[in-house]
Amino acid sequence: MAEKIPVGSDHAGYKLKEEVKKYLVELGYEPEDFGTGGPESVDYPDFAAEVAGRVGRGERRRGILICGSGIGMSIAANKFAGVRAALAASEEMARLGRSHNDANVLALGGRFISAEQARPIVKTWLETEFEGGRHAQRVAKIAESENK
Repeated sequence: MAEKIPVGSDHAGYKLKEEVKKYLVELGYEPEDFGTGGPESVDYPDFAAEVAGRVGRGERRRGILICGSGIGMSIAANKFAGVRAALAASEEMARLGRSHNDANVLALGGRFISAEQARPIVKTWLETEFEGGRHAQRVAKIAESENK
């Protein structure tokens, strides 16, 4: 059974979200689309909540969010306990987000990267494992701060 990956976007990320969903299928994943359904203006926190909520509650291991810059989605997603959203505009950022920060939500900027650029970023993020070690202590400190 394919791993389900929740995806969400606002209007500025809609076009890239549609391409990312197709690519996830190519890679053998099952994308779960939590909106938006078109290019009409919407509020990105609503869609961040759908995806980040599922990851934070442990219903899904990881998710992908897309807005114009990726910044708003990453900020909104990181408000959810258990979520570590990382904005990535390159393969290296995606690799480090996973290997060093155990990022479980990937944020992308639909106005800054093309579908062709997003493909290797998504693939790298999905395939990179968390290194643990010295990074595990740091990630644990992030989790501790959620309770303050």
